[in-house]
Amino acid sequence: MDHNKILGTVLAGGKSQRFGEDKSQANLANKLLIDYMLSEIIDQFNEILIVSNNSIKFNESENITIIEDYKKGLGPLGGVLSAMKWNKINKKNYQWIATFPVDTPFFKKEILKDFIQKINLDESDLFFIKSNDKRHNIFGLWSVTLLEKLEKDLDKGERKVELWANNVGVKIINMKFSNRDPFFNINTKEDLEKARELLKND
Repeated sequence: MDHNKILGTVLAGGKSQRFGEDKSQANLANKLLIDYMLSEIIDQFNEILIVSNNSIKFNESENITIIEDYKKGLGPLGGVLSAMKWNKINKKNYQWIATFPVDTPFFKKEILKDFIQKINLDESDLFFIKSNDKRHNIFGLWSVTLLEKLEKDLDKGERKVELWANNVGVKIINMKFSNRDPFFNINTKEDLEKARELLKND
């Protein structure tokens, strides 16, 4: 697959209710949480979007653009729609949106490369990663041809990524990891402390 056809997108528009504040700005080993993901994907795409409704800090780069949700309160699906709308409005030629969460500091670019290599574009318009029997609905590759359906379903009240993806016909790419889970995500302050301990043991 040609990476030039993919728009990398970090979904940072969540309310971080369980964390208590915008977790993208949490400090982990003197580095903002959002920068862990950005540093892994920055050289994989021509352009990267950050979808956030807050004024946030991050390691800025000429190929990173930050936008707000097209419509607020629609959850991760709304973030995906926002990226697709930005792609269309700005007359970009990206055919796919690759989505990443903001709260997964141990994810590595090698996993992204493996994920994309395993994809057969003829099989679906939507692909998610599944690792060690756990499905990751935010690590996805979405065809921009899904824009119209996604917008209509959001207008009807759909909010659950998994249900919407199942209805569309998502293709799951299975991966196995024997060591530390690279998809460990930070939802609470306790998770952040655990991540700090894991980094100390590296």
